[in-house]
Amino acid sequence: MPVFRLTDELIFPDPNWATAEGLLAVGGDLSPERLVLAYRLGIFPWYGEDEPVLWWSPDPRCILLPEDVYVSRRLERIIKQDRFRLTCNCAFEQVVEACADVRVHNGEETWLTREMQRAYQKLHKLGFAHSVEAWCGDELVGGLYGVALGKFFFGESMFHYQPNASKVILVQLARHLAREGFVLFDCQVTNPHLISMGACHISREDFLERLAVGGLGPGGTAEKVVFPDVL
Repeated sequence: MPVFRLTDELIFPDPNWATAEGLLAVGGDLSPERLVLAYRLGIFPWYGEDEPVLWWSPDPRCILLPEDVYVSRRLERIIKQDRFRLTCNCAFEQVVEACADVRVHNGEETWLTREMQRAYQKLHKLGFAHSVEAWCGDELVGGLYGVALGKFFFGESMFHYQPNASKVILVQLARHLAREGFVLFDCQVTNPHLISMGACHISREDFLERLAVGGLGPGGTAEKVVFPDVL
């Protein structure tokens, strides 16, 4: 399949036209309007430093159904011990920066370029992007951020400085989403950690159909979501 080159026009090709690897388009910008449209269509940006903006819609797609999050007995004990205080949207910028810094510290490449970080900070100020923070006292020890539209949460990245901090965040966020009637938690690309927490794979076709049924997709709406201050 061809890879499409975007122009200044606010439009994306059909996600079903993505390559076997999931690459759909190149170019465009990271304006809030384009990012919201992308998520509504099941597309997300993912690229490295000194690369053009690349847009993806992988097949299969890794998702977590909020009500199916897996919690081991050990992890449940940690949650009940209240080792971490969880907040929402109290340190969005720090969470995004930490997600990038942890990968760099581990010798890994990061897609969270300064351009990407600024783009999600704008989405956060507009009420579309959200963070969940784990604290020990006044110390930030873990975090997760993503984009929420309607009844969908599109997870972007997470980090931890203390063991189990990110796991507790994921579980408590999933439980909150389940209580609020969210349809799914999009994990984008699989990894063993997510699978161990209950994530699974569905086809791109199934994913896009769920977006449409849930009010997103072409012609859908992009409703903002309000998160509580504390989880």
